[in-house]
Amino acid sequence: MNSKQLWFDHAAERWEEALPIGNGTLGGMVFGRTHLERVQLNEDSLWYGGPMERSNPQALQSLGNIRELLFRGHIRQAEELALTALVGVPDGQRHYEPLGDFYVAMHHGDEGATEYQRYLDLEQGIARVQYTSGKTKYKREYFSSYPDQVMAVRLSSSVPGELSFTALFGRGSVLQWSPLSGALRHPVGFQSLIDRIEQRSNGDMIIRGRSGGEGGIRFCCVIRVTHEQGEIQYSGGQLSLLNADSATVLIAACTDFRYAKEELEVECLRRIDAASAKTYEQLLQDHITDYQSLFKRMDLHLEGEITDTSYMNLPMNQRLARLRAGQDDPELVSLYFQFGRYLLISSSRPGSLPANLQGIWNKDMLPVWDSKYTININTEMNYWPAESCNLPECHIPLFDFIERLQVRGRETASKMYGCSGFVAHHNSDIWADPAPQDVCLTSTFWTMGGAWLSLHLWDHYEYGRDKNFLKKVYETMKEASLFILDFLVQDPEGNLTICPSSSPENIYILDNGESGALCYGASMDNQIIRELFTRCIESTCILQQDQEFASQLQEALTRIPDIAVGKHGQIQEWSKDYDELEPGHRHISHLFALHPGSQINPKMTPELAKAARITLDRRLQHGGGHTGWSRAWILNMWARLEQAEHAHDNVMELLRSSTLPNLFCDHPPFQIDGNFGGTAGIAEMLLQSHGGEIRLLPALPKAWPNGSVRGLRARGGFEVDIEWSEGKLLHANIRACEASKVHVSYLDQHMELDFQSAKDSIILQGKEWKVTS
Repeated sequence: MNSKQLWFDHAAERWEEALPIGNGTLGGMVFGRTHLERVQLNEDSLWYGGPMERSNPQALQSLGNIRELLFRGHIRQAEELALTALVGVPDGQRHYEPLGDFYVAMHHGDEGATEYQRYLDLEQGIARVQYTSGKTKYKREYFSSYPDQVMAVRLSSSVPGELSFTALFGRGSVLQWSPLSGALRHPVGFQSLIDRIEQRSNGDMIIRGRSGGEGGIRFCCVIRVTHEQGEIQYSGGQLSLLNADSATVLIAACTDFRYAKEELEVECLRRIDAASAKTYEQLLQDHITDYQSLFKRMDLHLEGEITDTSYMNLPMNQRLARLRAGQDDPELVSLYFQFGRYLLISSSRPGSLPANLQGIWNKDMLPVWDSKYTININTEMNYWPAESCNLPECHIPLFDFIERLQVRGRETASKMYGCSGFVAHHNSDIWADPAPQDVCLTSTFWTMGGAWLSLHLWDHYEYGRDKNFLKKVYETMKEASLFILDFLVQDPEGNLTICPSSSPENIYILDNGESGALCYGASMDNQIIRELFTRCIESTCILQQDQEFASQLQEALTRIPDIAVGKHGQIQEWSKDYDELEPGHRHISHLFALHPGSQINPKMTPELAKAARITLDRRLQHGGGHTGWSRAWILNMWARLEQAEHAHDNVMELLRSSTLPNLFCDHPPFQIDGNFGGTAGIAEMLLQSHGGEIRLLPALPKAWPNGSVRGLRARGGFEVDIEWSEGKLLHANIRACEASKVHVSYLDQHMELDFQSAKDSIILQGKEWKVTS
């Protein structure tokens, strides 16, 4: 088997074993069943209900009272008031919904399938299934094309005329195949969530429906089958192809989130017609060319000390079982890394919505946590690998979303808090809803979502050095800062502080034994403020504008509390040195300054780095890292602390304890941020570029003594290839996007490199670092 393939010797029995495909907007989960195939479908803009205005009109008049109560230590009263005055009205946002399911019932009888293989080819972005039934070999290929905006399923048989199947679209239930009647049927009691299914004269199946709720989003899906030989029949919403050699099923879908409702069918047919005008081979090649233009920018190869690598040919479920039994599998880490990149390419492309809690792959009409945008860590984590792992275009949907959040967040900032700028709380949805979500003291009243998201705009600039982009997005960063400037108040110690606040999503214990969630001046808030204000000040210098605003920010920074070390030697989580109710809590928000922030650094702030390590140790000793995304965050933090073996242990634990059979991350249940965080963490182990230098192999573990990586990106506009052997750097090739200088380090070696022009390449070789341009 190819080293970039996830393969299985059996069909998926449950959704968490199915293989994901996607083009940013249209996603599918391929089960690979021999008799009744199921491809579960999602369209990224099909969400329940329409937009709402949920800003609480009581907030502004109650804000002062809540602050006063918190400053005086009356936590319970402050929380009781917040639970009525600061929640959104209504308190919940919209949720993501599935598009439906495409079923294919094969007519080749009940003979047992042999020679079965199902695999996802990460090199080409294609899922494949093949098996033998009787004397006929059947093959299927599945992909979702970004250039053609259709999903394609190619079916073929080795014996002419032996391909016969019945296809049906369903929504809201799992269909059943009746071999006696030769038909697909819904279970008893099924209530359709589809308005209408009809067939055009050419055989196209056209499905129309809507999501639930008032003003629900309308959708249209069109399915067309083109075939070689054979005959198509249509009856009762089912399409049958009889006695063909091969066939291509094309699926297109869209919603009135992007198009007028009367244009939905026209748009789907336009896509289908354009795709049908191509041969299948051309459709496939266009998909591969587009996909590989992103995927092949990077390669990662990790070698362990074991010379027998026959285990690499085992099916994925057996490789994971072997790993859980304590065996080594460095190339599975490489595969997991590239799978994360594959998922980002497949769920976040220009023109799509950003990847939500499940990317785009969701089977439930009411998914856990609504499959929304949770912006107190999870959405941000989805995009940690975008820049470092050479997929900056995949970051664009998040930037588009931030623009919409900015517009709505201005209104919420004004109505609820009397502030300028824009605010977002800990959740949002398709409508970029910025108002508080849920009625939860540990998360609902946190106001730093817009500020944290705005830092992604700076990241994109810092990796690509595009001043035009920075000029475009500076106003967004500024508006996030303006809200903070207006929202800050003086606390009893004379500091500027965020109040009310919380440390997502933990609870502290007071000296009298009571517990609380609301506070003022949570450490995470101060760290985000420092990061954002500093980046805005840097932007004004680069753009040579807005110096007066920069001075305002600089002055405010002098009154923002510094990072404090608490009584356990840990980074203090709150403005007072409280103990946590859950010392092993999944969130480690007060280490934002370590990662993804840049204020804690083993070289520049060794005492804070030591305290961060103690913080991680305490969390893990008390059971931390028990959710997939939390384990991924911890991995990134150990990498930033240059603790190679701890980082590697967390990579292994992520794979052993928080990875489903199809390599999806398990929260539990499935949540995709752990995949993206895991990929970003592996990259951080091999290359870091915060703190004003490029650091080569900063956290290389003993388990990866030999290996190479190509195409990692570094801040400052650099691409880096690295090769190492026996745990030591062999050479590094660093390429610049513009004339610049950069400090590079490896272990105790340091060098300043001077790139005279864009696209210059400098190679560092050997122990003495021979430089070759």
